[in-house]
Amino acid sequence: MLVIGSDHAGYGMKLEIIKYLEGKQRPYLDVGGTAQSCDYPLIAVDACTKIITGECLKGILVCGTGIGMAIAANKVPGVRAAVGHDVYTVKLAREHNRINMLCLGARIIGREYAFELIEAFLNTEFELGRHRRRLDIITSIESKNWKTFKNNYDTVESPKDPEILKRR
Repeated sequence: MLVIGSDHAGYGMKLEIIKYLEGKQRPYLDVGGTAQSCDYPLIAVDACTKIITGECLKGILVCGTGIGMAIAANKVPGVRAAVGHDVYTVKLAREHNRINMLCLGARIIGREYAFELIEAFLNTEFELGRHRRRLDIITSIESKNWKTFKNNYDTVESPKDPEILKRR
């Protein structure tokens, strides 16, 4: 199963992607995002949780550029997210880095091109060999951060930083 989510900037594209997935009969789980302003890190964490628990194998996150979602997703141990702006780098990200989360920028790419990127993401396999060793190193780094993440996950939903709260 594929998990999908968006913020307000990516909401329209997410709806188009959902129609595309349904047309291809690909199962998906929508973790949210609406046309109204929403906090993309919370959507990203929800989607990533579906991957790390095994409920979903891969995911797609959509925001304005794909960058914010990728940054947030990559904070979750076990998730390897990359921004997809061209087919070549999406394929390499799957082959070399075994990404399990594709982040798309609704303000950067068009609908049809998004579908091409999704197909590259879903149909490209990981190459073992030298890439395996590098992913093992990344996993080792992540495991050192896992306990902190797990202990703090419950506080993610409520930012305490007064500067963030002022901007809402």
